[in-house]
Amino acid sequence: MMLFKRVRIRSYEVGLYFRDGEFQRLLTKGRHWLFDPLWKVRVDVVSQREPLITHDKLDVIVKSGALTDVAKVIDLKDYERALVWIEGRFSHVLPPGLCAYWTGFKDVRIEVIDAREVRLQHGDLKTIVRSPYAAQMLDICSVERNHVGVSFQDGDYVETLAPGQYAFWKNVADSKVVEVDMREQALDVAGQEIMTADKVTLRMNALVTYRITDARKAVTISDGEKQSLYREAQLALRAVVGTRDLDSFLTDKDAVTSEFEEQVSQRAGDLGLEVVSVGVRDVILPGDMKDLMNKVTEAKKAAEANLISRREETAAMRSQANTAKLLADNPTLMRLRELEVLEKIASSGKLNVVLGEKGLADRVVNLL
Repeated sequence: MMLFKRVRIRSYEVGLYFRDGEFQRLLTKGRHWLFDPLWKVRVDVVSQREPLITHDKLDVIVKSGALTDVAKVIDLKDYERALVWIEGRFSHVLPPGLCAYWTGFKDVRIEVIDAREVRLQHGDLKTIVRSPYAAQMLDICSVERNHVGVSFQDGDYVETLAPGQYAFWKNVADSKVVEVDMREQALDVAGQEIMTADKVTLRMNALVTYRITDARKAVTISDGEKQSLYREAQLALRAVVGTRDLDSFLTDKDAVTSEFEEQVSQRAGDLGLEVVSVGVRDVILPGDMKDLMNKVTEAKKAAEANLISRREETAAMRSQANTAKLLADNPTLMRLRELEVLEKIASSGKLNVVLGEKGLADRVVNLL
């Protein structure tokens, strides 16, 4: 019958010595002979190569004080978390509860964090969130370039986050980050059928260019700033066009655009937005109205052409009258004119002269 139990502990191991289910002490490196005639001795050999001590009676072992010089013991409260670094490298995150780590074989560093601040702020945050264990305890999000993140906790606004990576403790508060694009954006207000003051239905397309200036206001005031701005642009366009008749609208589009921009900009400011520019891209008339407008335009152009023609005829007649008067008042000039005519007649290869009244014949003979 064996009265002693032999146990061998290697240099990187520790023995947990129990007798009759009660923890007694730690066994260090070497061979140990334990008196055990009644088979009531149990030794759990654990490796220090894995620093975390996992044992179903850890609380009993800690309470005995046996770990004071050989391990780091940490008991986290409900609102606390811990970051564990082993050999200078991030290892994992500890939840609330009792934990212990061997310190004799590897360098262990433990940072206790107050999770009531919800957002984890740490100089090595990028290293921490890359760990596969971090996602078990942290909600991780990224805010892209040219964006900001509007942070809420339990439905209340907390802060506006710049581009970067962020982490929030789970099971502490309901954390939410709404990412907002701060670049210029275009809103197409297309296919708007609007009736003018003189009952003509127009189909219009407008374009609104805007950017977000107050991310918090843009997120909290409306469920979607783009849809809200679209509705406001619709109403403003109807208000501006509906108070004008077709002729005044077509002849003064700049005033329409200016008033449209003023109304949209005022409402956009309430939504945390800034209107950069607006414009009416297309105005489509009904088919019958389009034909009528074409006819009106054609008639106007024809009238303008007739007016120009009459002006030219009048100018030509006035020129001829002035020439005749000038010739009548200057006999010498008249004689030169007659010689020019004779020169043209003489240069012709064939000459036919038909004479009428005697006076005209005598004058021609005298010229010749």
